Amino acid sequence: MNTADHLHLLDQYAAHNYSPVAMVAARAQGAWVWDVEGKKYFDMLSAYGAINFGHSNERFKKRAIEQLDRMTMISRAFMNDQMGPFCKDLAELCGLEMVLPMNSGAEAVETAIKAARRWGYQVKKVEPDKAEIICMEGNFSGRTTTIISFSTVAAYKEGFGPLTPGFVIAPFGNYEAIERLITKNTVAIMIEPIQGEGGVIIPPDGYLKKVRELCTARQVLFIADEVQSGLCRSGDLFACDYEQVKPDLYCLGKSLGGGIVPISAVVGTAAVLGVFNPGSHGSTFGGYSFACAVAREVIAYIREEKPHLRARELGAHLVSRLRAMNSPYICEVRGRGLMVGADIKPEYGKAKKFCEKLAAKGVLTKDTRDQTIRFTPPLVSSKEDLDWAIDRVAEVFI
Repeated sequence: MNTADHLHLLDQYAAHNYSPVAMVAARAQGAWVWDVEGKKYFDMLSAYGAINFGHSNERFKKRAIEQLDRMTMISRAFMNDQMGPFCKDLAELCGLEMVLPMNSGAEAVETAIKAARRWGYQVKKVEPDKAEIICMEGNFSGRTTTIISFSTVAAYKEGFGPLTPGFVIAPFGNYEAIERLITKNTVAIMIEPIQGEGGVIIPPDGYLKKVRELCTARQVLFIADEVQSGLCRSGDLFACDYEQVKPDLYCLGKSLGGGIVPISAVVGTAAVLGVFNPGSHGSTFGGYSFACAVAREVIAYIREEKPHLRARELGAHLVSRLRAMNSPYICEVRGRGLMVGADIKPEYGKAKKFCEKLAAKGVLTKDTRDQTIRFTPPLVSSKEDLDWAIDRVAEVFI
């Protein structure tokens, strides 16, 4: 495929808002990506692309190659020697009891929804087919039919009805609204501790803790969708850790596969995930040996290297430098760890236009909800490389 063909394909992608820039990646290493023309870019959309720990991480590649020489897939009539240890490792990392491996973040969220509903009927004794889950305005958990049913973005739903019932929407960050919405049929409250696709929206201090206490008091499950914010991105192991909150269920994905293979999981208490019985839920590729082997190496890396501390340090530096620009185009910069958002003043147009300008400077970013640019570089970025990227950002915004 020649360059013209590549650009034609990218024009099609850009028209559907899949990519902020007409660029086809040819290779990647660490925090850097090269296009088919050989131009080098600093990747500041890694959380969106699930590469928390850098492209082509040698440690994860080595483990993947080792597993390729042993076993990748196996008949469902057999167990494999990686899934059990993976579940054990992840449960211990999360401080919970059970793990159900899946493939994508959306599949993890779907699994959590099923678990919460069945728990509601079996344990809480909610009337059959009456279970409700409270979700947050501005949420994004995927694009399956069930998940778009509780989205508040009209474009995600258009043409895909009839939608799935059983969801109630509360304003994100508003504890009192959640308290009012709980009924005898409420089985769970699902929250992204930081809304990534929603614009890197951080809730008020104390919000998560109060919701956790409310869930305990009212016999309602707390589901934390940490697919994007979890596994060190936010400057803690999980974004919930900022308020020392332990959910009943974590939904995890993206960086769990180390940027090599898709894998996700729901992690929770035995009282909740134990409602599944053989045959009631499953996935063809869920827990397959290759993905579990790579994910085990990711977990070991997190334990040994503690990348959340690096995310915390570099994130504070990134936010400080962005704010110090005093850009006339930016009305707010906010972030936690290396999960940072900058809002573009509406009078200067949409954020996507600025993402395209940044790409021309060699910095890849992602726009979301029209006016927000997300800055989410790999956690392995060096301070020198990050400063190089911020200097290019300054060229666009000052």
